Amino acid sequence: MSREQLTNDIWKACDILRRDDNCGGIMEYVEHLSWLLFLKFLDEQEENFELEAELAGRSYKRVIDEAYRWSNWVIKALGKKIGGNGRRSTAEWDGEKLMQFVRLELIPYLASLCSSSEREVIAGIFSDRNVVLCASPYNLKDVLEIIDSIDFKNPDDIHTVSHIYEDLLKRLGSENKMAGEFYTPRAIIRFMVEVIAPQIGETVYDPFCGSCGFLVEAYLQMQKQEKTTKDHRIVQDDTFVGQEKKALPALLGIMNMVLHGVRVPDIRRRNTLAENLKNVSERFDIVLTNPPFGGKENAQIQENFPVKSNATELLAVEHIIKKLKPSSRSRCGMVVPEGTLFRSGAFATVKQLLLNDFNLFLVVSLPSGAFAPYSDVKTALVFFERSSSTKEVLYYEMPLPEKLKKFSKGNPIADEHFAEARQVFQNLLAYRQGKVTLEEFTNKMLMCWICLSNQF
Repeated sequence: MSREQLTNDIWKACDILRRDDNCGGIMEYVEHLSWLLFLKFLDEQEENFELEAELAGRSYKRVIDEAYRWSNWVIKALGKKIGGNGRRSTAEWDGEKLMQFVRLELIPYLASLCSSSEREVIAGIFSDRNVVLCASPYNLKDVLEIIDSIDFKNPDDIHTVSHIYEDLLKRLGSENKMAGEFYTPRAIIRFMVEVIAPQIGETVYDPFCGSCGFLVEAYLQMQKQEKTTKDHRIVQDDTFVGQEKKALPALLGIMNMVLHGVRVPDIRRRNTLAENLKNVSERFDIVLTNPPFGGKENAQIQENFPVKSNATELLAVEHIIKKLKPSSRSRCGMVVPEGTLFRSGAFATVKQLLLNDFNLFLVVSLPSGAFAPYSDVKTALVFFERSSSTKEVLYYEMPLPEKLKKFSKGNPIADEHFAEARQVFQNLLAYRQGKVTLEEFTNKMLMCWICLSNQF
């Protein structure tokens, strides 16, 4: 199938789901499409693992039992030809049988999986919520037909689907205000990953991963560095960890990662802030994240933190401080509401902990509307590393494009708006590496709204 045909087919599937009585909004049809894509991908991935094990003389036990594998039940649902003689399946299902199987057998089975990390990831996607399912079996059959035609062993098909999926996530972010909890504009993510510059051999953690935009972009950057099969194995198996509290964002994130090339993403369903920071056993080289803003946590959750507060953004900073390795190379890029940096009380206490134990080397203040349309909160990007305590901070205020009062749904923040910020960072890097003097650095920065200060 050509890329053009596959693209048209997937958008056709979206249109079919959009018109279904159970999937009227973009949130519902993206969710429905995602879990179907996930099951199809998982089935073909398991076929690959089984073949690799056979060639290596090893046994492989599949995660999904035979009756619930995509290749088994979709053939029956669609009445596809099977066998060498091209005969039709003798168990072709009508619409009622299909809906009964999916609703009463398949989804409950997937939600109950346990006893291995892979099974628990799947169970986390399908449990604790009502999985969106078409009202019409005919719509479901039409969508199954389209998704079953995708060849996830074909790099062209994967590339095409991944681009469409990113576009769907972007639409979800711009058309549904609820999507703000798991969608970060990709231009912001790309800039942050550039500044942090993850390297092969370093672990990358997003404690509030949503649709995994940070982990995907970090993977794409590290993939370019691969030179050996060992590099590839490290990037695939020992690099990325995400945590997500809610099932739908976890599903979108896992699907986003597998479509971009991470075969078995380590995405954990849990409330990150429920971890007791007095007993941290797992630490990471890099944290890249956009934590929840403006949320409130109860007194029980607050007991997990050295500095107690009900503000989720502040608890997120404390969590990150504890989760970074005690290494001079450990570092973080995160989004915060701009007021986080200047408030008193618990906020001032945590900021002092950060400045004492880390080098807060760059703050980028974003213009209004950077997270439009689902948030008008004024935000900043903060970057810090464990190399030393903070002695001076570069504060850069990104200007709005000419004649624009704020970013919006119609005029969203984009890569080109970070051109000056990238130049500022490159100049800062040259100064920190001793390639230019403070005077030379300051002269380069005269055209920018910046402040290099030790009084932050």
